[in-house]
Amino acid sequence: DGMNVLFIVVDDLRPILGCYGDKLVKSPNIDQLASQSMVFSNAYAQQAVCAPSRVSFLTGRRPDTTRLYDFYSYWRVHAGNYSTMPQYFKENGYVTLSVGKVFHPGVSSNYSDDYPYSWSIPPFHPSAEKYENDKTCRGKDGKLYANLVCPVNVTEMPGGTLPDIQSTEEAIRLLNIMKTSRQKFFLAVGYHKPHIPLRYPQEFLRLYPLENITLAPDPWVPKKLPSVAYNPWTDIRQRDDVEALNVSFPYGPLPDDFQRQIRQSYYAAVSYLDVQVGLLLNALDNVGLSNSTIVVFTADHGWSLGEHGEWAKYSNFDVATRVPLMFYVPGMTASPVSQGARVFPYLDPFSHVGGSAPQGQSKKVVELVSVFPTLAELAGLQVPPACPETSFGVVLCTEGTSIVRYFNVSEEKVEEGKEGCDDTDRCFNEEPVAFSQYPRPADTPQWNSDKPKLKDIRIMGYSMRTIDYRYTVWVQFDPNNFSADFKDVHAGELYMMETDPNQDYNIYNNTSHGWLL
Repeated sequence: DGMNVLFIVVDDLRPILGCYGDKLVKSPNIDQLASQSMVFSNAYAQQAVCAPSRVSFLTGRRPDTTRLYDFYSYWRVHAGNYSTMPQYFKENGYVTLSVGKVFHPGVSSNYSDDYPYSWSIPPFHPSAEKYENDKTCRGKDGKLYANLVCPVNVTEMPGGTLPDIQSTEEAIRLLNIMKTSRQKFFLAVGYHKPHIPLRYPQEFLRLYPLENITLAPDPWVPKKLPSVAYNPWTDIRQRDDVEALNVSFPYGPLPDDFQRQIRQSYYAAVSYLDVQVGLLLNALDNVGLSNSTIVVFTADHGWSLGEHGEWAKYSNFDVATRVPLMFYVPGMTASPVSQGARVFPYLDPFSHVGGSAPQGQSKKVVELVSVFPTLAELAGLQVPPACPETSFGVVLCTEGTSIVRYFNVSEEKVEEGKEGCDDTDRCFNEEPVAFSQYPRPADTPQWNSDKPKLKDIRIMGYSMRTIDYRYTVWVQFDPNNFSADFKDVHAGELYMMETDPNQDYNIYNNTSHGWLL
């Protein structure tokens, strides 16, 4: 009898969490999970936009293999009939359940969240989700708007609730059913916040007085940033409150006071999310399953908060690609608790003081594409084989690699010899790399630069992140045959992490690049 899995995926959450060293945020419940988990401080998404990232980590394949760079195709039809992580657990005797936003809804998951392949019962979507983009934000004039910054009185909302509150309630209901059914389960819970609009219960603003909120450390567009790399945050410009500011496209900065309000609301939304996670994990305790359930916590990608003069995702910078990633494994990352003892008591962010350090922390660079093989190994299932060079016809394989080998290794120690390392495997002594990519329609920012449709993609930015640097090349791309021409480089970026941790000083043009490759 293996472990259950609770897989928590958050929309657009960059690692501004206490357990990742953020001093301002109040995230006591996620920090408490981290204190019992293996935490990866250098985890990266494969593309900084919802559908491509989710299809990538749920299949364990990179975007060039899923062929999904936008929102408009279903991989089983368009690329290959790849098994997903929940499908693999389902085929291995698990009841698989989806709550909230796990797959990106719509054509990219066959309008069914990939049911029945991935899930045992039809996925649950909160009914309040349909009001997300409606005019529910009260302006200073008392009228209702569809704003970006949107603290609300929940009792005034349609149905008197918000989507993430409903998802937590449904997940708790399912945990109670699974407790009595005694079947192994894989429960995926997808939270919407802090995805825009930043719509959350208004009391969370109290945690973040505006005078404590600073601007990004680098709120300007870097001098040497290639124009192809810039994302013009079109989705934010379309919100009523941003539109009213009449900011020039594409580089016009938002006013400082409004930048601080966005940052304040992002933090508030993270604390609202933390409460949901706290209630969910507390329910896991209540049903007595904390000792027999692996908990994974991650996000689909990050979100720029004014760094480089950018907002939202849609780029290859760390702020858009880096995600929280932690694994709680009973008996491995935490010692088993005695019957009835609590692992995850609920912590109230309004009164809880003091942080908790992660149980174990790895600075190794890892990728979301590796979550599938990692979770398979942790659950005692056979790890899916590494994919061959081209794997469109291979149903079950992964382009990631299990990172369980990093769980118990002290950072200094280098493994002796080539143990457990075949040629296809990235070896232990080799420095790990995370690959991300982002498509663009043109060399300069257009209205569709953030989310180009496949047919409009002309350039692909391929980016590699090691512990020491981020290196990106923007190359010619042909969407008709999905081919990138690395001999036709439109622009490049190179940032050295030691001297330039915020990635503001592009030194691509003052170096010869042979040493990198």
